[in-house]
Amino acid sequence: MLINIGYDITYTATMRTPMVVMLSVHPSRVADLLEPENIVCDPPTPIHYYHDSFGNWCSRLVLSPGRTVLSNSGTVRDSGLPDVVMPNVQQIPVEELPDEIILYLLPGRYCENDRMMDLAWLLFKDTPMGWGRVQAICNFVRRQVTFGYQFVLATKSEHQE
Repeated sequence: MLINIGYDITYTATMRTPMVVMLSVHPSRVADLLEPENIVCDPPTPIHYYHDSFGNWCSRLVLSPGRTVLSNSGTVRDSGLPDVVMPNVQQIPVEELPDEIILYLLPGRYCENDRMMDLAWLLFKDTPMGWGRVQAICNFVRRQVTFGYQFVLATKSEHQE
């Protein structure tokens, strides 16, 4: 299966604006690209790339005042197969997790963990530990959660009706 990917993102800056953007294909999928990835900046702007602690490619650049367009396009080769199901995977107590895994449990900008914890326990406390709990959470997210930039607030803690 071939999947076309890409974006055109327009920024308007009123002054010189340093940015870090995460717009690259994850390194684990780079080998699946039919051609090397190339972020294009118009007007041309130097971009410095680095890996963050999660292994993502990050891009640093400084926008000039005015309009800037970042764009990219490509094709990814994919098997089209669903994720592997592993119902016998066991849940490991947090205190026994390897150090390199803990960073995936830290709060993130798009999920207010302090506000979600009570709801998560209410919804999933009675689900089977391990794979069953993970699957229950995935099913809930697919049914109930929609991501859209139109829903993002300038401050994540405010609630608007």
